[in-house]
Amino acid sequence: MRITVSGKQVELSEALRTRVELGLDTITAKYFDHALEAHVTFSRARSFFTCDINVHAGPGLMLRGEGEAADANAAFDDAAEHIAKRLRRYRRRVNDHARDLAHRERPQAARQYVLQQEEDTPGNGEVQAATYATVVAETPTEIALLTVSDAVMRMDLADQPVMMFRNSATGILNVVYRRSDGNIGWIDPNGVS
Repeated sequence: MRITVSGKQVELSEALRTRVELGLDTITAKYFDHALEAHVTFSRARSFFTCDINVHAGPGLMLRGEGEAADANAAFDDAAEHIAKRLRRYRRRVNDHARDLAHRERPQAARQYVLQQEEDTPGNGEVQAATYATVVAETPTEIALLTVSDAVMRMDLADQPVMMFRNSATGILNVVYRRSDGNIGWIDPNGVS
């Protein structure tokens, strides 16, 4: 991690710079393995020192901690504790989210086909056998575990006429579709008695 230590109207000793670098390396290594950079700025306001720490811990993750005390070391400790607390909370949220994803049921894999009906071309008075559709496209898809309202929302967002999903309340495959009158239809096999 690249650490920049500067002072506004304050002379910084080499011991303070070393202490800041070691302290931030310890904090970020404990909670976040790959922090990118940190900017630490010391300043003096009336009778106390202030320390402002800005840590770029990862893509899209910026943390800021402030501290003030009678001396620069104590101000750094205060600001570093704020950073540590925020990193601890962030790490806890990431871990909780990962645990939730591990316990959630994964979407069921499926294949989606686009069929085109073959044209009926009678020829020479012959009677043709039943016509079949031709597969035009085949794509992998997922059957997600959703509530009915979430399925309708996803169907509308994707501008699809129909969507199959696994109902989160019952665990059974359901279908929502747009009817010709503009309303939404819902097929629930569990509703049959």
